[in-house]
Amino acid sequence: MSHGIVIIGSGFAARQLVKNIRKQDAAIPLTLIAADCMDEYNKPDISHVISRGMHAADLTLQSAGDFAEQYNLRLFPHTWITDIDADAHVVKCRDKQWHFDKLVLATGATPFIPPVPGRELMLTLNSQQEYAASQTQLHDAKRVLIVGGGLIGTELAMDFSRAGKAVTVVDNAASLLASLMPPEASSRLQHRLTDMGVHLLLKSQLQALEKSASGIRVMLDRQRIIEVDAVVAAAGLRPETALARRAGLQTRHGVEVNDMLQTSHPDIYALGDCAEINGQVLPFLQPILLSAMTLARNLLGQPGTLKLSPMLVKVKTPDVPLHLAGDTRRADLTWHIVSNAQGMVAKGVDAREKLCAFVVSEDHMKEGFALLKALSL
Repeated sequence: MSHGIVIIGSGFAARQLVKNIRKQDAAIPLTLIAADCMDEYNKPDISHVISRGMHAADLTLQSAGDFAEQYNLRLFPHTWITDIDADAHVVKCRDKQWHFDKLVLATGATPFIPPVPGRELMLTLNSQQEYAASQTQLHDAKRVLIVGGGLIGTELAMDFSRAGKAVTVVDNAASLLASLMPPEASSRLQHRLTDMGVHLLLKSQLQALEKSASGIRVMLDRQRIIEVDAVVAAAGLRPETALARRAGLQTRHGVEVNDMLQTSHPDIYALGDCAEINGQVLPFLQPILLSAMTLARNLLGQPGTLKLSPMLVKVKTPDVPLHLAGDTRRADLTWHIVSNAQGMVAKGVDAREKLCAFVVSEDHMKEGFALLKALSL
C-alpha cells in the first residue's frame, strides 16, 4: 500500500513543492502537517504591514481549505509533530501517527532572540501568527527599538519610520547589512534611514530590557539607557533542526542535504529555510523555487540534482531598494562604486579584475540583470 509523501510545514517552500508535484502527478497521496493554521500568505509582506496599516488577517491569500481542495491534499493544521521514526517510516504527534513512503522536512527557521535579561519582552515578526499576536502593541507604539541591522531589521526600520514612529536600531556591527555587503555599499541606505530620523546605534550591545511605568527601559553598553514602547528582535533566524536531530539525521547549521535535497536518510528530504545545501543555509526566494522543482522530480522518481546559479537578493527598503548578488562579503574584493541622484552601482572585483559581486540601488536596479549574467560567466 502506498502511503505517499508527507510534508511537515506549510510555508512558501512546502507550497511550492506541492504545486510542482501536482503539475506532474495529480494522484500521488500528499499529506501536509503543520503547527499553524496553514492559510497561505506572502511572508515578505510582513516587512511592510505597519506603514500600510494592515492587520494579520489582511495578509491571507488563500484559506487552508481552498488550498487542500485545489491541490488534492490531506491537511492537518495546528498539529505539532513530536517524533520521527525514520526506520519505521512513521511521524508522530501526541495522539496520532502517519506512515510515509517519502518525508519532506520544511520546518523553516525561528527568530534568534538575544539571551539578555528581559528577552521575553521582545516581539518577533517571522510569521502571520507572530504578527497577529503583536499587532495591537506595534500599531499603538510610538517608539520602537529594532534589535538587528540586517536584512529584516533594515526593512522593518524603514517601514516603522514611514508609519511615523520614532525608530531606533541597535546592532553590534559597524554598519547596516554587515553580513550581506561592505559598508561602502550599504552607506547610501544608512544615510537615507538617518535622514528619515531613524536613530542608528551601531557597534552597540543590548544588555537588558525591563518594563517601566512608561514602556520598556532598554539598557545598552556604555551605561546608555533609552525608553521605548516596543522591542522587535530582528537578529537573524535559526534553522529549525530539533525534529531532524531527534530522528537521527545529520544537522549542522541546518538539516544537511545533498544536491538531491536528500538528508542522511534516503527517504527523508529537507527544503527551504531549514535545509543546509553545500554547507549553506539559503533562506531566499530563488534557491527555494529551484529546490522545490528539483525535489518534486526526485520524489516522483525522476532523479535530478540542484544547480544553483548566482542569485539576486532583494532588500525591500522602498526609499532605497537594493539588489545584490555574488560573494559580496569577500574580504579580498576591490569595490568600484558609482553613485548619483538616480542610485548606485557597486561592483566587487578580484585581483584579476573579474566581477565577483555587485550591489545596485534604485533606478540602477535594472542594470542588475546584465551584471547577474556577467557573474555567471
